[in-house]
Amino acid sequence: MLAGHPADATPGTPARLPLPEEAQQGRPLPMHEFYFTRAAYSGGGGGFRRWRRQSWATDYPKSDRQFLIVAERLTGLDMFMEAHPRELTDEHLNRFPFLYALEVGGMSMTPEEATALRDYLLRGGFLVVDDFWGTYEWDIFEYEMQKVLPEYPIVDIPLEHEIFHTFYDIDEIIQVPNVNNGRGGWRTHERDGYEPFVKGIFDEEGRLMVIINWNTDLGDAWEWAEDPYYPLKYSTYAIQMGVNFIIYAMSH
Repeated sequence: MLAGHPADATPGTPARLPLPEEAQQGRPLPMHEFYFTRAAYSGGGGGFRRWRRQSWATDYPKSDRQFLIVAERLTGLDMFMEAHPRELTDEHLNRFPFLYALEVGGMSMTPEEATALRDYLLRGGFLVVDDFWGTYEWDIFEYEMQKVLPEYPIVDIPLEHEIFHTFYDIDEIIQVPNVNNGRGGWRTHERDGYEPFVKGIFDEEGRLMVIINWNTDLGDAWEWAEDPYYPLKYSTYAIQMGVNFIIYAMSH
Protein backbone atom coordinates (compact mmCIF):
# COMPACT_ATOMS: atom_id res chain seq x y z
CA MET A 1 0.00 0.00 0.00
CA LEU A 2 1.42 3.35 -1.03
CA ALA A 3 0.44 6.84 -0.03
CA GLY A 4 1.16 8.29 -3.46
CA HIS A 5 -0.82 11.08 -5.05
CA PRO A 6 -4.29 10.33 -6.39
CA ALA A 7 -4.71 9.27 -9.99
CA ASP A 8 -7.01 12.26 -10.49
CA ALA A 9 -3.95 14.49 -10.22
CA THR A 10 -2.94 13.42 -13.72
CA PRO A 11 -4.03 15.96 -16.36
CA GLY A 12 -6.94 14.74 -18.40
CA THR A 13 -8.05 12.04 -15.98
CA PRO A 14 -11.87 11.95 -15.82
CA ALA A 15 -13.28 12.45 -12.36
CA ARG A 16 -16.70 11.56 -10.98
CA LEU A 17 -16.09 13.12 -7.57
CA PRO A 18 -15.09 16.69 -6.66
CA LEU A 19 -11.33 17.24 -6.70
CA PRO A 20 -8.89 19.67 -5.06
CA GLU A 21 -8.15 22.86 -6.94
CA GLU A 22 -4.78 21.63 -8.20
CA ALA A 23 -6.31 18.61 -9.89
CA GLN A 24 -9.16 20.63 -11.38
CA GLN A 25 -6.59 22.88 -13.02
CA GLY A 26 -4.60 19.94 -14.36
CA ARG A 27 -1.67 20.36 -11.97
CA PRO A 28 -0.28 17.29 -10.18
CA LEU A 29 -0.87 17.13 -6.46
CA PRO A 30 2.19 17.14 -4.22
CA MET A 31 3.11 13.88 -2.51
CA HIS A 32 2.03 13.50 1.11
CA GLU A 33 2.52 10.92 3.82
CA PHE A 34 -1.18 10.60 4.61
CA TYR A 35 -4.51 11.06 2.87
CA PHE A 36 -7.78 10.95 4.81
CA THR A 37 -9.69 8.92 2.24
CA ARG A 38 -13.46 8.85 2.50
CA ALA A 39 -15.30 5.85 1.02
CA ALA A 40 -17.95 6.80 -1.54
CA TYR A 41 -20.24 3.78 -1.60
CA SER A 42 -23.59 3.01 -3.23
CA GLY A 43 -26.82 3.33 -1.29
CA GLY A 44 -28.46 5.90 0.91
CA GLY A 45 -29.48 8.46 -1.67
CA GLY A 46 -29.17 7.43 -5.29
CA GLY A 47 -26.41 7.36 -7.87
CA PHE A 48 -23.05 9.07 -7.74
CA ARG A 49 -24.37 12.01 -9.75
CA ARG A 50 -26.26 12.94 -6.60
CA TRP A 51 -23.24 12.50 -4.35
CA ARG A 52 -24.05 15.47 -2.15
CA ARG A 53 -27.25 13.75 -1.03
CA GLN A 54 -25.70 10.38 -0.31
CA SER A 55 -25.14 8.92 3.13
CA TRP A 56 -21.41 8.58 2.56
CA ALA A 57 -21.14 12.38 2.23
CA THR A 58 -22.58 13.11 5.70
CA ASP A 59 -20.51 15.84 7.41
CA TYR A 60 -18.46 16.20 4.21
CA PRO A 61 -16.11 18.00 3.79
CA LYS A 62 -15.93 20.02 7.02
CA SER A 63 -15.48 17.02 9.32
CA ASP A 64 -12.55 15.66 7.31
CA ARG A 65 -10.77 19.01 7.03
CA GLN A 66 -11.16 19.95 10.68
CA PHE A 67 -9.88 16.58 11.83
CA LEU A 68 -6.88 16.85 9.50
CA ILE A 69 -5.90 20.25 10.90
CA VAL A 70 -5.73 18.85 14.43
CA ALA A 71 -4.27 15.45 13.48
CA GLU A 72 -1.40 16.97 11.53
CA ARG A 73 -0.50 19.18 14.47
CA LEU A 74 -0.63 16.29 16.92
CA THR A 75 1.21 13.66 14.89
CA GLY A 76 3.67 15.72 12.85
CA LEU A 77 2.75 13.71 9.75
CA ASP A 78 2.70 15.42 6.38
CA MET A 79 -1.00 15.25 5.54
CA PHE A 80 -2.98 16.14 2.45
CA MET A 81 -5.18 18.82 3.93
CA GLU A 82 -8.13 18.60 1.56
CA ALA A 83 -11.12 16.25 1.56
CA HIS A 84 -10.33 13.11 -0.41
CA PRO A 85 -13.36 10.99 -1.39
CA ARG A 86 -12.86 7.88 -3.49
CA GLU A 87 -15.27 5.38 -4.95
CA LEU A 88 -14.70 1.81 -3.83
CA THR A 89 -14.08 0.76 -7.42
CA ASP A 90 -11.40 3.40 -7.98
CA GLU A 91 -8.49 1.48 -9.48
CA HIS A 92 -6.04 3.51 -7.40
CA LEU A 93 -7.74 2.99 -4.04
CA ASN A 94 -4.97 0.62 -2.94
CA ARG A 95 -2.56 3.56 -2.83
CA PHE A 96 -4.26 4.80 0.33
CA PRO A 97 -4.05 2.62 3.48
CA PHE A 98 -6.77 4.51 5.39
CA LEU A 99 -10.45 4.48 4.40
CA TYR A 100 -13.32 6.10 6.32
CA ALA A 101 -16.98 5.09 5.88
CA LEU A 102 -19.93 6.44 7.84
CA GLU A 103 -23.74 6.20 7.87
CA VAL A 104 -23.36 2.61 6.68
CA GLY A 105 -26.90 1.81 7.79
CA GLY A 106 -27.87 3.01 4.31
CA MET A 107 -25.12 1.16 2.45
CA SER A 108 -26.02 -1.03 -0.53
CA MET A 109 -22.84 -2.07 -2.31
CA THR A 110 -22.83 -3.41 -5.84
CA PRO A 111 -21.02 -6.73 -6.45
CA GLU A 112 -18.20 -4.75 -8.03
CA GLU A 113 -17.86 -2.53 -4.96
CA ALA A 114 -17.88 -5.49 -2.58
CA THR A 115 -15.17 -7.23 -4.59
CA ALA A 116 -13.06 -4.08 -4.73
CA LEU A 117 -13.39 -3.48 -0.99
CA ARG A 118 -12.45 -7.09 -0.26
CA ASP A 119 -9.33 -6.75 -2.40
CA TYR A 120 -8.44 -3.49 -0.68
CA LEU A 121 -8.72 -4.96 2.81
CA LEU A 122 -6.92 -8.22 2.09
CA ARG A 123 -4.07 -6.33 0.46
CA GLY A 124 -3.43 -4.32 3.61
CA GLY A 125 -6.06 -1.59 3.67
CA PHE A 126 -7.72 -0.39 6.87
CA LEU A 127 -11.40 0.58 7.02
CA VAL A 128 -12.81 2.82 9.77
CA VAL A 129 -16.61 2.61 10.15
CA ASP A 130 -18.48 5.32 12.04
CA ASP A 131 -21.83 6.98 12.75
CA PHE A 132 -24.52 4.33 12.50
CA TRP A 133 -27.01 3.49 15.19
CA GLY A 134 -29.25 0.74 16.48
CA THR A 135 -30.09 -2.81 15.53
CA TYR A 136 -31.75 -2.00 12.20
CA GLU A 137 -28.68 -0.23 10.81
CA TRP A 138 -26.41 -2.88 12.31
CA ASP A 139 -28.27 -5.61 10.45
CA ILE A 140 -27.83 -3.74 7.16
CA PHE A 141 -24.14 -3.18 7.74
CA GLU A 142 -23.56 -6.80 8.79
CA TYR A 143 -25.33 -7.97 5.63
CA GLU A 144 -23.12 -5.72 3.51
CA MET A 145 -19.92 -6.95 5.15
CA GLN A 146 -20.99 -10.52 4.46
CA LYS A 147 -20.63 -9.62 0.79
CA VAL A 148 -17.07 -8.48 1.40
CA LEU A 149 -15.54 -10.79 4.02
CA PRO A 150 -17.96 -13.67 4.60
CA GLU A 151 -15.34 -15.93 6.17
CA TYR A 152 -14.17 -13.39 8.76
CA PRO A 153 -16.29 -12.82 11.90
CA ILE A 154 -17.06 -9.47 13.48
CA VAL A 155 -15.78 -9.50 17.07
CA ASP A 156 -15.48 -7.14 20.02
CA ILE A 157 -12.10 -5.42 20.35
CA PRO A 158 -10.79 -5.46 23.92
CA LEU A 159 -9.42 -2.24 25.37
CA GLU A 160 -6.04 -4.00 25.71
CA HIS A 161 -5.67 -4.12 21.92
CA GLU A 162 -2.95 -1.89 20.48
CA ILE A 163 -5.45 0.14 18.43
CA PHE A 164 -6.36 1.86 21.69
CA HIS A 165 -2.71 2.56 22.55
CA THR A 166 -0.82 3.40 19.33
CA PHE A 167 -0.58 7.12 20.18
CA TYR A 168 -3.07 7.83 22.95
CA ASP A 169 -4.11 5.45 25.70
CA ILE A 170 -7.87 4.95 25.51
CA ASP A 171 -9.25 3.19 28.59
CA GLU A 172 -12.97 3.76 28.06
CA ILE A 173 -15.41 3.59 25.14
CA ILE A 174 -17.41 6.81 25.13
CA GLN A 175 -20.67 7.31 23.28
CA VAL A 176 -20.19 10.42 21.14
CA PRO A 177 -23.49 12.17 20.34
CA ASN A 178 -24.43 14.08 17.22
CA VAL A 179 -24.08 17.83 17.41
CA ASN A 180 -27.68 18.58 18.41
CA ASN A 181 -27.77 15.99 21.18
CA GLY A 182 -24.33 17.04 22.34
CA ARG A 183 -25.26 20.70 22.54
CA GLY A 184 -28.54 19.91 24.25
CA GLY A 185 -26.94 17.62 26.81
CA TRP A 186 -30.09 15.58 27.29
CA ARG A 187 -29.09 12.30 25.66
CA THR A 188 -26.22 10.77 23.70
CA HIS A 189 -27.92 7.87 21.86
CA GLU A 190 -30.01 7.63 18.70
CA ARG A 191 -32.83 5.13 18.11
CA ASP A 192 -32.13 1.96 20.15
CA GLY A 193 -28.36 2.45 20.10
CA TYR A 194 -28.05 2.94 23.83
CA GLU A 195 -24.60 1.42 24.30
CA PRO A 196 -21.49 2.21 22.22
CA PHE A 197 -19.32 -0.58 20.85
CA VAL A 198 -15.99 -0.84 19.08
CA LYS A 199 -15.89 -4.03 17.05
CA GLY A 200 -13.53 -5.30 14.39
CA ILE A 201 -12.65 -7.78 11.69
CA PHE A 202 -9.20 -9.40 11.80
CA ASP A 203 -7.30 -11.36 9.16
CA GLU A 204 -5.64 -14.73 9.79
CA GLU A 205 -2.48 -13.09 11.09
CA GLY A 206 -4.30 -10.94 13.61
CA ARG A 207 -4.13 -7.67 11.67
CA LEU A 208 -7.17 -5.50 12.23
CA MET A 209 -8.71 -4.84 8.81
CA VAL A 210 -11.93 -3.09 9.87
CA ILE A 211 -12.70 -1.11 13.01
CA ILE A 212 -16.40 -0.53 13.62
CA ASN A 213 -17.59 2.33 15.82
CA TRP A 214 -21.26 1.52 16.42
CA ASN A 215 -23.76 3.68 18.31
CA THR A 216 -21.44 6.69 18.27
CA ASP A 217 -20.62 9.63 15.99
CA LEU A 218 -16.93 10.49 15.89
CA GLY A 219 -17.40 12.50 12.71
CA ASP A 220 -19.73 15.03 14.32
CA ALA A 221 -17.25 15.53 17.14
CA TRP A 222 -14.53 16.29 14.59
CA GLU A 223 -16.81 18.60 12.66
CA TRP A 224 -17.97 20.60 15.68
CA ALA A 225 -14.83 20.53 17.81
CA GLU A 226 -14.58 24.31 17.66
CA ASP A 227 -18.19 24.84 18.81
CA PRO A 228 -18.17 26.18 22.39
CA TYR A 229 -21.54 24.49 23.03
CA TYR A 230 -20.36 21.03 21.97
CA PRO A 231 -18.78 19.28 25.00
CA LEU A 232 -14.99 19.13 24.87
CA LYS A 233 -14.86 15.59 26.27
CA TYR A 234 -16.51 14.19 23.14
CA SER A 235 -14.32 16.00 20.62
CA THR A 236 -11.19 15.13 22.62
CA TYR A 237 -12.07 11.43 22.67
CA ALA A 238 -13.00 11.40 18.97
CA ILE A 239 -9.77 13.09 17.93
CA GLN A 240 -7.67 10.74 20.05
CA MET A 241 -9.43 7.73 18.55
CA GLY A 242 -8.95 9.09 15.03
CA VAL A 243 -5.25 9.70 15.57
CA ASN A 244 -4.84 6.15 16.87
CA PHE A 245 -6.58 4.85 13.76
CA ILE A 246 -4.21 6.74 11.50
CA ILE A 247 -1.08 5.49 13.26
CA TYR A 248 -2.37 1.92 13.21
CA ALA A 249 -3.25 2.10 9.51
CA MET A 250 0.17 3.45 8.58
CA SER A 251 2.12 1.00 10.71
CA HIS A 252 0.27 -2.21 9.78
